[in-house]
Amino acid sequence: MLKLSPFAALALMFSLFTGTLAAQSVTIKGITEPYLDVTLGLADAGIISTQFFKEGDTIQKGTVILELDKRLEALEVERRTAVMDQNKKVFESTRTLLEHTKAVSKEEMSKAEAEYNVSTAEYGIALQQLENRQLLAPFTGCITEVLLKPGAACAPYQSLVRLVDTSRCYFTGHIEGVAAPQLKLDEVVQIEMDGGQTVEAKICFISPTVDAASGLVKVKAIFENADRTIRPGLAAKLVAPNK
Repeated sequence: MLKLSPFAALALMFSLFTGTLAAQSVTIKGITEPYLDVTLGLADAGIISTQFFKEGDTIQKGTVILELDKRLEALEVERRTAVMDQNKKVFESTRTLLEHTKAVSKEEMSKAEAEYNVSTAEYGIALQQLENRQLLAPFTGCITEVLLKPGAACAPYQSLVRLVDTSRCYFTGHIEGVAAPQLKLDEVVQIEMDGGQTVEAKICFISPTVDAASGLVKVKAIFENADRTIRPGLAAKLVAPNK
């Protein structure tokens, strides 16, 4: 009977163990999450005057979801427009006089130009302040929650609307640190939902560190959900193919 040294026996056992691991598929339990999930607010305080969409509506990127009362800001834009237009006329007429009649000095022309440039900048500021009264969708998605209704006062950066994009979803789970090397970035895997539905996904993140408390590594995979048949929040499991 062949006798193995303790080191050789240990090496053989490790080889058999790793061979068994390689022959098995990797399964990770986790949960599905939306690709984007944000709560939106505005930098300005004010009274909500108009709500254009309700919970459950799907909206396109750049769409105005709601707006604050903006009467003062609109009037300021009108005032700055009038000042800018007047300063433009003065600047153009002053420049014409300097070029053709020399009836004005270069200093007067420079002053007129400066006043026109300042009024143009002030108009731009007023226009931006008006636009800041509107809450725009930063991406195409579905409104899942409206936290304040028209007539309510809101503070700067207060949460107003929750918007999610479920056209793609993530699977998020955790795997034992010693088993993490069996997974690779961009590897194609299967995501099996609790309800029985299965979709193809691609691993997009494997944490480079092991959680010291649990000994687990975070893993994320992304999959398409264009028809939105999968509702994020479902329990699921990731199954990687046999290596």
